[in-house]
Amino acid sequence: MKEFLRVVKFTLFSISAGLIQMGGFALLYELLHFPEWLAYLIALVASVVWNFTLNRRFTFQSASNVPVAMVKVAFYYLVFTPLSTGLEWLLTEQLLWNGYLVTAINMLLNFVTEFLYQRYYVFRDSIDTRDAKE
Repeated sequence: MKEFLRVVKFTLFSISAGLIQMGGFALLYELLHFPEWLAYLIALVASVVWNFTLNRRFTFQSASNVPVAMVKVAFYYLVFTPLSTGLEWLLTEQLLWNGYLVTAINMLLNFVTEFLYQRYYVFRDSIDTRDAKE
């Protein structure tokens, strides 16, 4: 049951991060006329910071060293970001897919792979170690 609740929390926080990402994408692309791939990249970074902060504290309740955990997450994004940005560019600029559809696909890929990465690598040894008073 505890693991099920962890997945529910991660899902809810990911939805909130997704709203930040989609809102940021819409602002940058629609209002400021950034290229789709750049709007995606900037919006992704904003959502990552939000999602990491909430999930470390509330989902995984980790007392681990924050800079170390952030570096581990940064390694994930060193792989995910160029791959997903490239996919965004390929599908929107070359194949002319809808930018919102491609961003949603990338967000779904991010949701699944990031949960597994954080659960089984970043916070593996520090889950539920945070003092409730913090």
